[in-house]
Amino acid sequence: MSRVKGGIIAAKRRRNILKRVKGYRFSRSKKERAAREAIAHAGKYAFAHRRDKKNDFRRLWNVRINAGLDGISTTLSYSRLMGGLKKQEVALNRKMLAMLAEKYPETFARIAKRISA
Repeated sequence: MSRVKGGIIAAKRRRNILKRVKGYRFSRSKKERAAREAIAHAGKYAFAHRRDKKNDFRRLWNVRINAGLDGISTTLSYSRLMGGLKKQEVALNRKMLAMLAEKYPETFARIAKRISA
């Protein structure tokens, strides 16, 4: 059986790897072994950070809701508002409340007053 050299396929594989690391710095963008490792790490970080992003947004919404409550009531805090919403079975999630607090403060104030009363 004759010998088969993998020149064309290997070059294609190398080219595809180096395409994926375009914009990386130093040897990671030029050398196949470093590029392959960089791709593996990038994938791992992307997976983890997609989950972290959800936590980051929830934290941001909490801050915006609390900031919206500052001018409305001295007794009402974020935790008391969320507890009151749950007791009264108001179906507004944190994302909606944060948007109301930022863009429609009058509506948010009415909701908060209803909870504190």
